[in-house]
Amino acid sequence: MAEPGSGSRDALLIATDTYDDGAFRPLRSPGQDCAGLARALADPAIGGFRAEQVKDAPAHRVMRAVERFFRDRSRDDLLLLHLSCHGIKDDEGHLHFAARDTDRDLPASTAMPAAFLRGQLERCRARTVVVLLDCCYSGAFLTGAKGDDQVHLREELAGSGRVVLTATSRTEYAWEGERLEAAAPQPSRFTGALIEGLATGAADLDGDGRITVTELYDYVYESLHRAGVRQRPRMWADVEYQVVLARVPPPEHADHEPVGGASAAAGADRVDESVPAAENTDFSDIMDAFFGAAGTPPGPGRSRRGTDATLPLDLDLEDMARGTVEEFVIDTAVLCPACSGGLAAAGTTLEKCRDCDGTGQVMKVKRSFLGQVRTSAACGPCKGLGTFLPHPCPTCDGDGRVRTRRTLRVRIPAGIGDGSRIRLADEGEVGPGGGPPADLYVDVTQRPHPRFTREGDDLHVHVLLPPEQVAGGTTAFVPTLIDGEKLVRIPAGMRDDQALRLRNLGMTRLEGQGRGDLFVHVDLDG
Repeated sequence: MAEPGSGSRDALLIATDTYDDGAFRPLRSPGQDCAGLARALADPAIGGFRAEQVKDAPAHRVMRAVERFFRDRSRDDLLLLHLSCHGIKDDEGHLHFAARDTDRDLPASTAMPAAFLRGQLERCRARTVVVLLDCCYSGAFLTGAKGDDQVHLREELAGSGRVVLTATSRTEYAWEGERLEAAAPQPSRFTGALIEGLATGAADLDGDGRITVTELYDYVYESLHRAGVRQRPRMWADVEYQVVLARVPPPEHADHEPVGGASAAAGADRVDESVPAAENTDFSDIMDAFFGAAGTPPGPGRSRRGTDATLPLDLDLEDMARGTVEEFVIDTAVLCPACSGGLAAAGTTLEKCRDCDGTGQVMKVKRSFLGQVRTSAACGPCKGLGTFLPHPCPTCDGDGRVRTRRTLRVRIPAGIGDGSRIRLADEGEVGPGGGPPADLYVDVTQRPHPRFTREGDDLHVHVLLPPEQVAGGTTAFVPTLIDGEKLVRIPAGMRDDQALRLRNLGMTRLEGQGRGDLFVHVDLDG
């Protein structure tokens, strides 16, 4: 029998950034995620996959691409599917993957149902299929219809050789003037870690030159954990063998010219022979000659940008629905009021270093097996700063900044999501030497609510009613999050945990385009 995955290696990457239905927020990362992951997978030195991309396509085209991808496969093929989009649930809790033309109210006919994808997996003959889901509610791909925590692996995946990695997308916003807007496009945390692990070889945790799907999952999980990201990828697998996704790229695969060769010889020919050379030169000196000395300051000057900081913020669900203003008392550094960041005492100035002419760098010539090479190093007398400060400002001691405590008021918009990040540009500390201010980030976490649960812009609440009352139909007062109690008609014959959908009684949408819905789950008492 052939090795698993020894046949064709094919990848299908589906990304949806923009949506016709205004109920969906545009996403800033799927298109870039798709392109970056495709490059790593298709690189013959890494993944060696044939990669096909489908971007911002309507639902029928997405489903056609998925069905075609899984048809007529050999048993030894290795298939990889990556989905980056909004994930939505219908009234029964079933998961659907949104496409460009998806109608939020008609997911069964305008989105790709997760059940459709599972059906394609069941019918596919390939022994090895890896599915990467980077979308909201992606963890529901393997759960039951009512959102239970039990993962029925064999029933859902229908056989061995199936691996699913899921993640819940994180959204980051930035204040631009008076508007809260999504920040510039960048890879999602989940897919970004996938790309990094594959492209750099860092996901090869055991150092054997191969990256298995299990190693890739462990790498992504730990990367997000170290970064403090409040999302936890999940993995379900039913395989009895290692699934190798990629090889570690060789060192010469990097985007720079190797040391030595024609360029090194040309550099050596230009060395001034009249300058005395050192007798002993180690290999790090040669590396410094072509790639810069380690630890050398980026350039002359005493000014550096401040360090970014993060402010954690726990919010009640009501405040997230209505919007609020939060105050933070922060200890920070501000521009020195005495010297205004000039560093020197009144009536004095900085003096330019004569040894390096204010550049902070000096040139040295050393002997190596390549001949004599010229290297740059930090100027010793001025320590790479390019200037001297003979009379520092007495208020800040020449640092250009002083410590202070300030109160910062931050407007939290209605509809902000759990795990969202707000960037406050230039609100952080002033940098050393009176350098540019850093940014502050507010990381929002939703506190658990005793009655309501949130899924995107929708809310869910349970009400307990007697079976005999529900059997013939009735009315009941139902709590809402911010609108008080509502009298709702309960139709006859409702089943236990069946849900009623009350439109526009859910969360405020972040862009101000209406509200989500409230799903009322009827629990029968007895």
